[in-house]
Amino acid sequence: METTAEEQLIGPLLLARGTIDRSSALRADGRWLEQAWSDPTTRVLVIDDGHTLVRRVGDEVRAVLYAPADAPPGPRYLLGVEDGIAYFAVAAPLPGVPKGEVNGRVTFAMKLGDTPDGKPVAAGLRQVGGLLGDRDAGLLVYAVAIEAWHATHEHCPRCGARTEIQAGGHIRVCPQDASQHFPRVDPAVIMLVRDERDRCLLARGPQWPKGRLSILAGFVEPGESLEHAVVREVAEEVGITVANPRYLGSQPWPFPRSLMLGFFADAVTTTLRLDGEEIAEARWFSREELLEALQSGEVRLPPPVSIARRLVETWYGGHLSGDW
Repeated sequence: METTAEEQLIGPLLLARGTIDRSSALRADGRWLEQAWSDPTTRVLVIDDGHTLVRRVGDEVRAVLYAPADAPPGPRYLLGVEDGIAYFAVAAPLPGVPKGEVNGRVTFAMKLGDTPDGKPVAAGLRQVGGLLGDRDAGLLVYAVAIEAWHATHEHCPRCGARTEIQAGGHIRVCPQDASQHFPRVDPAVIMLVRDERDRCLLARGPQWPKGRLSILAGFVEPGESLEHAVVREVAEEVGITVANPRYLGSQPWPFPRSLMLGFFADAVTTTLRLDGEEIAEARWFSREELLEALQSGEVRLPPPVSIARRLVETWYGGHLSGDW
């Protein structure tokens, strides 16, 4: 199963750009972890419900990183090492952000533009993931994912006892039965379906407003291959048969714990029969029709930070405007 030359992804997958060494061998070394935390060169990313602080520095957007002595108290997780510097995340309220303000950052891009250089602003991955540099984007994706796992896995699924954090935040251990529990990742396929006329299929769920379209996606079921998941999900959601699924790339999507696996697939049938619970609208688009719909405002695409946008642009053959 190979991609053709015209099916090489356009542009980077913006949430798959991490640069640090995750240094998994160091997680179980308690002495090293304490020494690293005591090192003033260590840097700490504070994470609160999927948000962190960023600041504008000239034309760049950077994550606000603290020395350990300046970081607020809270559970800490080793993110890795780069150029001899250790990076941790701490789950705690963001310094200087009033309670209740973190989840209200829906106008981040506008606020950042109005903010003087150097002033910290609270932001989430959807808002800032594509603006950060490679290192900081990778740190934030990692921190968001591991914070979300800890927040929902505080108790042992066997006996209900409160588990303890070990291995630099990468294991929770039950004090009652000694069972170990590891961060969970949910694989999901996301596929751009194209027909024999090279039209692209776009759809929206009933929870989305009219005009907000994307490609199809769904979780992989137990005992199922990725390719079978592509075929099954398309048939379930829009009632068409696809063949020849071709893998193009993957990207973490920690909302809260997905790993998106991107595919192209060829439609064998084209008559749509929608699953009304999951799909409210689905349409075939030629490149010309999609461009016209975007320019008129009739259609809006997922943001560039998503793998869905990259797959649509790869099919189209260039970058497009019209974000959600």
